[in-house]
Amino acid sequence: MVGSTRSGETSRRQPIRILIVDDHAVLRAGLRMLLDAEPDMNVIGEAADGLEALEQTLECAPDVVLLDVTMPNMDGLEVLRRIRDRSPRTRVLILTMHDDEGYLREALASGSSGYVLKRAADIELLSAIRAVHQDGTYLHAAHTRVLFEDGPDRQRTAASEESESPLSPREDEVLRLVALGYTNQQAADMLYLSVKTVETYRGRLMAKLGLRNRAELVRYALQRGMLEEE
Repeated sequence: MVGSTRSGETSRRQPIRILIVDDHAVLRAGLRMLLDAEPDMNVIGEAADGLEALEQTLECAPDVVLLDVTMPNMDGLEVLRRIRDRSPRTRVLILTMHDDEGYLREALASGSSGYVLKRAADIELLSAIRAVHQDGTYLHAAHTRVLFEDGPDRQRTAASEESESPLSPREDEVLRLVALGYTNQQAADMLYLSVKTVETYRGRLMAKLGLRNRAELVRYALQRGMLEEE
């Protein structure tokens, strides 16, 4: 990071600590090989069911949990909700075979930082892990349409009703960049601000809008048409 301290640089070089949660041992083994081959990633554990996943998360505090939806002894979405309540600093990335809008919507509403299909578990998965670890959100472009579930007429009505934005122009800029997946550092560089200032704007705008997590922020930005290409 530009202007970071030496201790910050040391911290940045530390690998991303990952917990793999899936009830299929062969898949876990394949994912471990894929992730451990990356110099900035380290698999610290595996779990084969939901209860074990929660226990290991609370014990080891991984940076990122790769979590399947369909799990024995507690389904993945319930595990997600409990992790968000009890280990809020841990990022949860859903890795599933379910290309289903219902699962996607519920995962985002429950606090997931991203949603990746198992058939894309290669370069896309690596990018997703890095994105969520940097306090970002990862959604495949094809999945963003789910956030428009109510249709264009409903969106236009909502946009009209909210034409008077409660945010300042600078807060709008920060919101848009954060919703697009840029890190605080990247947003700061693009807006010629300090990271601390971006963090302040981000906290302020989320409080003004009553948003609890990045998934809700992304949904808000999409509904207002803030993520359309300029």
